[in-house]
Amino acid sequence: MVLTIIFGLIGGLGLFFLGMHQVSEGLQKIAGNKIHQILEALSKNPFKGVLAGAVITTILQSSSATSVILIGFANAGLLNLQQAMSIIFGANIGTTSTVQIVSLNLEDYILPIIGIGVAIYLFSRKKVYQYIGFILLGFGLLFLGISIMSQSLNPLRNYPYFIDLLVKVAKNPLLGIFLSALFTAIIQSSGATIAIIISLSLQGLIGLDAAIPFMLGANIGTCATALLASIGSSITGKRIAVGHILCKIVGVVIFYIFLKQFTFLASLTGNTVPRQVANAHTIFNVADTLIQLPFLPKIAKILTLLVPGEEHIIKKGTLYLEKRLINTPSIAMGQVTKELVRMGDISLVMLKNALSALVENSERMIEDIYLKEDILNTIHREITRYLVQVAQKSLSPSQSQRLTHLMNISGHIERVGDHIENITELAETKINEKLPFSPKAVKDLTYIFSKVETSLRYALKALKKSDMDIATIVAKREDEIDRIEEQLRDEHIDRLCKGVCNPESGIIYIDILSNLERIADHAYNISKMVLDELTNRQHLA
Repeated sequence: MVLTIIFGLIGGLGLFFLGMHQVSEGLQKIAGNKIHQILEALSKNPFKGVLAGAVITTILQSSSATSVILIGFANAGLLNLQQAMSIIFGANIGTTSTVQIVSLNLEDYILPIIGIGVAIYLFSRKKVYQYIGFILLGFGLLFLGISIMSQSLNPLRNYPYFIDLLVKVAKNPLLGIFLSALFTAIIQSSGATIAIIISLSLQGLIGLDAAIPFMLGANIGTCATALLASIGSSITGKRIAVGHILCKIVGVVIFYIFLKQFTFLASLTGNTVPRQVANAHTIFNVADTLIQLPFLPKIAKILTLLVPGEEHIIKKGTLYLEKRLINTPSIAMGQVTKELVRMGDISLVMLKNALSALVENSERMIEDIYLKEDILNTIHREITRYLVQVAQKSLSPSQSQRLTHLMNISGHIERVGDHIENITELAETKINEKLPFSPKAVKDLTYIFSKVETSLRYALKALKKSDMDIATIVAKREDEIDRIEEQLRDEHIDRLCKGVCNPESGIIYIDILSNLERIADHAYNISKMVLDELTNRQHLA
């Protein structure tokens, strides 16, 4: 009997997770790239942040997944703590949509849902219809998983030790909260835990008195994913994870104080225990958000005290470009120079992180680079638009030349970001395919990375300070980097011929060298434009 129950739970949970994954994947494909856009558009206001969190979690079908994305955004410096916490509150509400769907009594319609989903997916030509079929199939598998779990749990009706445990939970809700939180932390899905609770209730094994403590515990346990994701993350990322679990615990404590009243309220919301549990889950998360959201600034201050450190936030758009300065081209172009230096600083961080991604197989760095590359593209576009407006004013010959140089420099820094993105994609391939790099290859890459980083840093310093001597240094280093790249390439080809290196790793290594050499070229081009402008000023003087 025990094996039957265990196998049924494993198989049912497997189908449930697969169904959730398919629903999430289908919704994400329909949504396209809107997840990041929703976050950017709605996270500036706390109430809009709640809405963003709810929408995104409904798409992802997981509040844990939303919290992991938020930590990634925080690592890249795109969100501050208050913005992130408002989205977390929304995510808690959004995750209730899954439980509401799970609680529906659709057992008689499981096979038709699966059949219709498969038919739409296989026979539709339009992608959007295929995604809809994929989602229907996911829901069918999700309900099938719950049905299998429910049937496998039926023998527990006659298992005295299990019945005794449930009686203890009904008498001691804290025990239920603890066990549910622990189980949810292990499987990292509150939806799956509540699906099991619903399966137990369908067999008449638990009533609402025991189900609600289990539900409350699941809300705490789901924070484990964010805590794991925050390991090694930024200060803001750590604060988000700590804030997520602390706010959940505070909410559970409040509802535990009024547990009898809450249980009675939930009993009025449906005719069956599954519906009552689902409604209780929704009431808890909505009420918890309404209670704690007004105290968001204070929550942020408490988290800052609990997790001390400096918060680094990068604005996606420009910081220095003001439309009112366009009528004064010289000042406007000075502001553009500041923005270009800011772009360059972001690219330097990306370059450093790219090396970490390669050497340490850091997936967190990979996500961080992709987010920052998107920032570079945005700033480049805004600088271009700004300079086009400046160009429409009456400019002197020297101002026209400077404007052209600034526009070109913006393009060079943006292309530096593109090459770093290329390196990041190569690092991702290396990680996914588990390709080895020899100690010699790692040492050589670290060496040329440092040379390229220094060259780029000097070029940006020359731009910032309008320093001819520094710009000249970059021009001299260009030939050195070319020689190093050629030497490392020749040595690596020799190792490949001798069978010392993995051929697939070798291809990635050579491509990385090529991208680094191109970054050095762009650094040289930036310094050359600085030199040209400074030389022109001397002639005019």
